[in-house]
Amino acid sequence: MKKKKCIAMLLAGGQGSRLKELTSSIAKPAVSFGGKYRIIDFGLSNCVNSGIDTVGILVQYKPLILNKYVGTGESWDMAVADGGVHILPPFAGETGGEWYEGTADAIYHNIDFIDIYDPENVLILSGDHIYKMDYNLMLEEHVSRDADLTVSVIEVPWEEASRFGIMSTDEEDRITKFSEKPKEPDSNLASMGIYIFKWKALRKALLEDHKDRDSEHDFGKNIIPKMLAEGKNLIVYRFEGYWRDVGTVQSYYDSQMDLMDNVENINVFTKDMKVFSNSNIYPPQYLGPNAIIKNSLICNGCTVYGTVEHSILGSGAVVGAETVVEDSIILPNAIIGRNCKINKAIINEGVVVGDNEEIGSADGEVFVYGKSKLSI
Repeated sequence: MKKKKCIAMLLAGGQGSRLKELTSSIAKPAVSFGGKYRIIDFGLSNCVNSGIDTVGILVQYKPLILNKYVGTGESWDMAVADGGVHILPPFAGETGGEWYEGTADAIYHNIDFIDIYDPENVLILSGDHIYKMDYNLMLEEHVSRDADLTVSVIEVPWEEASRFGIMSTDEEDRITKFSEKPKEPDSNLASMGIYIFKWKALRKALLEDHKDRDSEHDFGKNIIPKMLAEGKNLIVYRFEGYWRDVGTVQSYYDSQMDLMDNVENINVFTKDMKVFSNSNIYPPQYLGPNAIIKNSLICNGCTVYGTVEHSILGSGAVVGAETVVEDSIILPNAIIGRNCKINKAIINEGVVVGDNEEIGSADGEVFVYGKSKLSI
């Protein structure tokens, strides 16, 4: 098998408890986004657009829908013989089976998979981010600087820096300090959770970390600080563009409102780097004679008889007559009855809302309604 320059490992096993009912039945990367996509589409599409044809997807929490959705990777043009998309669940070894204990532990348990391709470099990705990125540009910087690790960073407002893992650098962008959610940050370069490692350096670090009983087996908490202390060549790659971690209900909601309110700065849907998806094929939308649509995204297969304003309707959603939907996200195949009022809410996938219902939050927070009802 030909040696790979770089393969990707996409971490998609988190429970996503902060997304509440949105992840009660499915893994976080499989949650619907933007009407006809799922969160995992963005990382996978970035890979294919960057020419990375080998991706290991590490699953754990309720992976059934995600497994079926990804399938062979054909929808992302990754059904190739010498590579492709691989679903990697936890498995039983000589000492029995166990859950992944952390991000680094998940990669450690798949060392044999990575060794099959004998890559020069390994790209580590998170499965809950919305962004468009050409990983080749980051890889070129990584190789030209002969880095052991390159961390993609983005400048965040100083008042928000304490929410992130923060990288401090010298004048040549070498990492001099890493701080996990510091109370008093000395930099505003936030880690995006996107790493490129030399495989030999990462392999050694994973083996040593696995033996450390005091370790949490996490990249940010353990692997990166240890490599930094050992004097490894760690650098940052400065990313400029739209990037969102959608790990909470509020950030998930806000990122989709950005699609309507901040479209000139949202560069994730562009012709040069298409977002691929394995969504079902739906017929065109149907708008009833009294339907009113204002500043909204209405996907294929939707049926609207009422009023939809500043909202997103996922594929196959239905809005009944005299119903008003405002500032909300209606996930695919959800059905809303007649004479309902939906305000600043997320109606879960496949949920049925009866007639004359009022759904929203009195305190202004985003309200998630119902548990997803998905079919495979």
